[in-house]
Parts: sequence; structure tokens; C-alpha cells
Amino acid sequence: MEIVLVSPRNPLNIGAAARAMANFGFSRLAVVAPYAPHWREARSAVGAPELLAAATQTATLAEAVSNCTLVVGTGTLTYRKPEQPVVALPELAPLVRRELDRGGRVGLVFGPENHGLSRDDLSYCHLLVEIPTDPQQPSMNLGQAVAVCLYELVTRAFLPGGITSAAVAEQAGDQAEERGPAAPSGDLELLAHLVEETMTAANYSPASMREANRHDLRLLLRRLAPTKRDTRRILGLFRRILWRMKRVPKGD
Repeated sequence: MEIVLVSPRNPLNIGAAARAMANFGFSRLAVVAPYAPHWREARSAVGAPELLAAATQTATLAEAVSNCTLVVGTGTLTYRKPEQPVVALPELAPLVRRELDRGGRVGLVFGPENHGLSRDDLSYCHLLVEIPTDPQQPSMNLGQAVAVCLYELVTRAFLPGGITSAAVAEQAGDQAEERGPAAPSGDLELLAHLVEETMTAANYSPASMREANRHDLRLLLRRLAPTKRDTRRILGLFRRILWRMKRVPKGD
């Protein structure tokens, strides 16, 4: 499971997040476009300097979650209208466990301290998880948010006697056998780019609409949740369509 921090500004918060990960047994951290260049030296990573040193740094969120088959954004609904399914934090654990049991990889994404995940960031997410907080103070410190989410996951899905039972694991196995493994986020991005290129070749919409179409396409593909095999087939279909379109002389 990947813990992903998008554009964190304060190295102390990155260190606190790493410490929380070590507290609950998580080790894979990705930091996207950090504000401070020396974030790996954060003194707040008590007991987790190796975890911080081994963290991955990427330029984009797309790169950080490219291998993930389930990407979960975090945030509050106080100032946003979600465009993807929303789950309460206590309901997240069985979804994560189910995805891991079927051989998938999960990315749990946290936004910058000053404004959280942007609308564009969330377009890479299959789900949005809401941390229940008092309406008078909906935002949380980044390190605390990571700790709360990981505590919930550990106690409800990873410890013996947690919310995930053998029946749920068996059901997840049946679903994986029926549908096959989910497509990783990187494959969905590849498909989205190909569909967009085909749309452009077909003069589907003016240039002013392309960014909005790109955003909506990301959301649609994650809502449909195609398998890896289905994604390969759709890629082949659109490649063939685009090839044919480029071979037909304009005006014919």
C-alpha cells in the first residue's frame, strides 16, 4: 500500500507522516512535488529515518499512483462537491482489504496543507474518503490525518478480528477470478491519452474544451473500473481507429 503526499509544504509534516506510517507498519511513501528540497532531513520522523530516506519522489501524482489499482483521495466535503464516490473513513477498510486480497495495489493520497487535494488531483482517484471532523474545524494537520487513516485501516482490516472476515476475503477471490485484476492507474492514463488523441483527430471538440474533456475522461475510466485485460482490448480498439483515421485523406 502506498501513502502519497501531494505537494507538502512543511518538512515537519512529512516527517510526522513517516512516523505515523512506522507506528502502524506501513513503509511505502511517495512524495509528489515537495515544496522544500531538504524534506528527507525532517527531524520529526522519529523512529522512521530509513522510511523517509527510501521514500519515492515524483513530479506528478499520475506518476506516483501509476501502479495502483485503487486510488483513494482524502479530504473534507465542507468546501467541495465530489465527483467520485465518497466513503466514510470507517467504511474504507474492507474496500482496501478486498483490493489487496485480489492482488491489487492501493494508493492513499493526501493533499497540501493549505488547501488539500485539487479537483485535478481528485480526477486520478477512484474514491474520496472523508475523515469525520467537527464542522467548526474540518481540516486536520497532515501528519495527524495520516495517523488517523492508518489507525482505522490497521484496526479494521489488518489486525486479527478486524472488520474483514474470511467471507469477505473469499468473496474478493471470487470477484477477482470472475473479472480479473483491475487495471493500474498508469494503464488508465495511457488509455485516456489515446482516447483524447482520437477525439482530437475526429475534431470532437474545440481546444477550449480539451482540458475539461480530459478531466471527465479520467473520472469516467475510474468509475467504470475496467480490468487490465479489458483495458488492453480497448487500447487496441482505439489504436486501430486512430490508425484508420490518420490513413484516410482529409476531405474524403
